[in-house]
Amino acid sequence: MVFKKKKFDFFIAMEHMSSDALKSSELLNEIINDFDTEKLLEQSQKIHAIEADGDDDVKEIMHELYISFITPIDREDIVQLVDKLDNIIDGINGLTYEFHYLNVQELRPHTEEFMDLICQAVKAVQQSVREFSHYKNSKTLQKNVDQANHIESLGDNLYTKELSSLFREEDIDPIDVIRWQKVYAGFERVLDACEDCADVITGLVIKNS
Repeated sequence: MVFKKKKFDFFIAMEHMSSDALKSSELLNEIINDFDTEKLLEQSQKIHAIEADGDDDVKEIMHELYISFITPIDREDIVQLVDKLDNIIDGINGLTYEFHYLNVQELRPHTEEFMDLICQAVKAVQQSVREFSHYKNSKTLQKNVDQANHIESLGDNLYTKELSSLFREEDIDPIDVIRWQKVYAGFERVLDACEDCADVITGLVIKNS
């Protein structure tokens, strides 16, 4: 008996990437909420493994796009959304490296607040991607997209506030200024990546409606 290869599901593959992004954010949240430089490298390995898995997902999706005769939405649209999801995972993974190579020994006030916003934004993206496959009938897709955009705006405000505070402290070590400027920029990149992903989903819904 000849078995036909199961048809590749692009929506499920993208959902898997969004779930990986969510797992990464939750792991980074654990690192920050119980910050310990002695455990940082070991804890970061879990996020590095997810990032490597994400790279494999991207390769598989691109391969299937190459060989598939029909795709559920335009090929370039799938590529665009996959790229945005990959940016979220890469951004979270990059933050673990920054905490290490910048030699962060203790966290500044409101770092947990940044991380909470990231977790919320990634969750909103993950739920948006999950709903995307049935966007015509979804009652929550637009709400989740709006949530991701709203959280990014809150992140912008927090970023501006904390950066201003950083440069106004008179007794701070200049190295700490450089160090935290880079960390804050890393947080901002992840939130921007979430907004970018939400914006792409909005555009694709409009295009395919």
